[in-house]
Amino acid sequence: MTAAPGRRSSTFTRLLRHGFTDPGAAERLLDLDAMASVRDDPLLLDALGATADPDLALRSLVRLVEAQPARDGDGERADRVLLDTLVTAKPLRDRLLGVLGSSEALGDHLARHPGDWRALATYESTDLHPGVEEFEHCLADATDPVSLRVSYRRCLLSIAARDVCGTTDVAQAAAELADLATATLRAALAIARAHAPEDAAHCRLAVIALGKCGGQELNYVSDVDVVFVGEPAGDADENAGLRAATRLASHMMRICSETTVEGTIWPVDANLRPEGRNGPLVRTLSSHLAYYQRWAKTWEFQALLKARAVAGDPLLGEEYIEAVSPMVWQAAERENFVTDVQKMRRRVVDNIPVTEVDRELKLGPGGLRDVEFAVQLLQLVHGRSDATLHSGSTLVALQALAAGGYVGRVDAAQLDDAYRFLRAMEHRIQLYRLRRTHLVPEDQDDLRRLGRSLGFRTDPVGELNREWRRHAAVVRRLHEKLFYRPLLDAVAQLAPGETRLSTKAAGQRLEALGYADPAAALRHLEALASGVTRKAAIQRTLLPVLLGWFADSADPDAGLLGFRKVSDALGKTPWYLRLLRDEGAAAENLARVLSAGRLAPDLLLRAPEAVAILGDPSGLKPRARNHLEPEVLAAVGRADTAEGAVAAARGVRRRELFRTAAADLIGTYGTEESPAEADTGALVDQVGSALTDLNAATLAGALRAVVREGWGDQLPTRFAVIGMGRFGGHELSYGSDADVLFVHEPREGVDDQEAARAASAVVAEMRRLLQVPTADPPLLIDADLRPEGKNGPLVRTLASYGAYYRRWSLVWESQALLRAEPMAGDADLGARFMELVDPLRYPAEGLGEDAVREIRRLKARMESERLPRGADPTLHTKLGRGGLSDVEWTVQLIQMRHGWAEPGLRTTRTREALAAAHAADLLSTDDAQTLDEAWVLASRVRNAVMLVRGRPSDTFPAAGRELAAVGRYLGYGPGHVGDMLDDYRRVTRRARAVVEARFYDAT
Repeated sequence: MTAAPGRRSSTFTRLLRHGFTDPGAAERLLDLDAMASVRDDPLLLDALGATADPDLALRSLVRLVEAQPARDGDGERADRVLLDTLVTAKPLRDRLLGVLGSSEALGDHLARHPGDWRALATYESTDLHPGVEEFEHCLADATDPVSLRVSYRRCLLSIAARDVCGTTDVAQAAAELADLATATLRAALAIARAHAPEDAAHCRLAVIALGKCGGQELNYVSDVDVVFVGEPAGDADENAGLRAATRLASHMMRICSETTVEGTIWPVDANLRPEGRNGPLVRTLSSHLAYYQRWAKTWEFQALLKARAVAGDPLLGEEYIEAVSPMVWQAAERENFVTDVQKMRRRVVDNIPVTEVDRELKLGPGGLRDVEFAVQLLQLVHGRSDATLHSGSTLVALQALAAGGYVGRVDAAQLDDAYRFLRAMEHRIQLYRLRRTHLVPEDQDDLRRLGRSLGFRTDPVGELNREWRRHAAVVRRLHEKLFYRPLLDAVAQLAPGETRLSTKAAGQRLEALGYADPAAALRHLEALASGVTRKAAIQRTLLPVLLGWFADSADPDAGLLGFRKVSDALGKTPWYLRLLRDEGAAAENLARVLSAGRLAPDLLLRAPEAVAILGDPSGLKPRARNHLEPEVLAAVGRADTAEGAVAAARGVRRRELFRTAAADLIGTYGTEESPAEADTGALVDQVGSALTDLNAATLAGALRAVVREGWGDQLPTRFAVIGMGRFGGHELSYGSDADVLFVHEPREGVDDQEAARAASAVVAEMRRLLQVPTADPPLLIDADLRPEGKNGPLVRTLASYGAYYRRWSLVWESQALLRAEPMAGDADLGARFMELVDPLRYPAEGLGEDAVREIRRLKARMESERLPRGADPTLHTKLGRGGLSDVEWTVQLIQMRHGWAEPGLRTTRTREALAAAHAADLLSTDDAQTLDEAWVLASRVRNAVMLVRGRPSDTFPAAGRELAAVGRYLGYGPGHVGDMLDDYRRVTRRARAVVEARFYDAT
């Protein structure tokens, strides 16, 4: 067969044409003496070319031929018998070469056990679809772990041969693998019993398969999940019987799991048992039931959904199945079912390396787990009233769900197709080396073999990737829709023809997904999606996805109700549904905003057209004061009256409040396209700055409107609004009032009394117009930080402020001025006011000891007197231990003592001052970080409470759903409210320790 130098032989060309990637090496293998009788056989060449990897198939065939003994049992040359049978018997040729071209591991097995090829030569009818009985017969001669492995591999050869030749489909192959596992567990238990006959005599032991083995959908290489049930035999002592059963179970697990000269079979995993690894390996039936009745979580019942007695005492196994089955199908009625489901619905990919997520067949987006979880959840929800759903097999259950109307038939068919393809990929990947993996390979040769094994021959790698991505996309698209589309069909009143969810079943599903009032939810769905209009059709497209986003929130009912209200208000506008349908982010953003609490939806429903903000990529960036104030003043200028002008300013404020709240919520929760903001302090700063700029612009507009109404272009006195407290510190929360001081200065030639009357009238009218009841939220002005407090005049001249501060000012007033900053009105007057108060808030050489003692005394008094009666001091965000007041007074004392020497401390913002104190070595790194963490956390809690409840509070809400919603905002998943409160107490306790050291004990 050797060609002349420089020329390729005809065999080389044929090999290349038949799919060999290294024809030269293949030609050399065929030239070996062992292959002499078949090297020119066209049937062999065609059969090799039909395999997944012709090169691998030929290499493994040559190894098998060379491993044959000189003579077989009949005295014939064994290698000649193998090759003659191979070329004359098509069933063997297809099976053997198909396996050799798909599995390097099974090729290795055949090289070690060269007679096992004969297991593929028979072609009996029972061989087409063997069950547990046939596999038990094949394993019957195994008497130790090594011989069991050899017999197991021999059985695996036949399963793989039927699989790669297409005799069985992926579901049948998985069922055969589960049946082989059942037979193997029985054989292993028999070996363990033979090794310890006394233990076997003292106990009854049943092996219950869970997971893929229990569901009869096992992979080639997978953990076999089991639980053990044991009882004493006859009159034996229970403890002694359980000890004997535990020894048998442990030995059985080792027989299957340990590595020998013939490798291992698969790990037997008993970690799904009650209490997991911390629980006893074997329990009595009554102990199992007591645990499941009292302690089990929803995921444990989900695991039991696939329970099947497979080995050991059959009566005990059946007793176990009969006892736990009712509990499985009643799991949806458990108190914490919704919370557990919400936890389970969150994909757990945190432990998958980023580089592997896109190659994960099982856990990645659009992977096998998405299908399996969705089917199992629907089984748990509806299986309590429909026994046809009681199946451990994913595909059988999916068919039953479609037949019962619980899943749309088209969706079920697409999901079935995708699941079969993904499982086929998984089977072929594992079959190659018989290793447990769910990762799609990266090597081109591996991808080529995988693609060819699945029938892609023209462009194996390209076709495989395209088909894989297509099926994964189908799973991603249908995963959530699977839950919700039948809900719409149940209420949409469409043309008959497909079985639909009953009202009861739809209500059960909504309840399981977290809806507290399923009947109301169904009414909303009917109102939105019923009919044959274009609007209803678009809603039916949008709602399955929206319902999933609502269900991810703490209050799905509120989200759906809000969506209905917005849709009712905007449904006739041409752009609303188009925006949600065509702008992917808009629909998700709207769902997040509507289901996160009351504040943002209330703001939106007052002017629903603001929903357009959610579809604009730049629309969720809060607008700065230099953009807001011109818009507000322009709106004021277009109004005919002061009332109309201030109403216009308040309308802008309401829209921008919604923008700020929406940006906060979406930044906090994140979306599918944009991850959540990791820096929570940045979110707090963003909200504080946005609300400050917004209120300042609104005050400027109100001042312009009032002055124009009463005095035309110019007020008889210069007038300025000075922000104080959180307003001046740019640290407003959603529920904060605007703390201010009003200052004026008579213009030249204007009588002081006239100027004072004008200034007072302006203040009174501004306050009135900004809080007149309207559809827009009021802006409450608080001037209690003025000289003499509530007993002093609302507005003073600059000279009057100077006289008061020189003569009467108390240390707390100097402290309050640390946050003073001009916000509206005459800029020059505001600047001169700041020049006036700077020496008071940053006294030269710092505060005297008397002043320091007075500040500490005031703080201690406030702690003892101002905390509301009955409030938990560990959870009060403002006055509680380590809360806002603690941090701010500590920072402000540092500012007043050192601000004269450290320019960085001369700021109205707490976090900036804290950073400056650290930079000036006035606070250690740990102390500064501790105080900053507590301040940010307390600020976030206040913002969360206002967003959730729609009204301000300094404490965590008492209502469970509201508390859960606050937890979601703070990053805590369902069922972790206790962790949230514990973390808050821990963070603020550490902050209080710093306050004790730096505020009360500092020298």
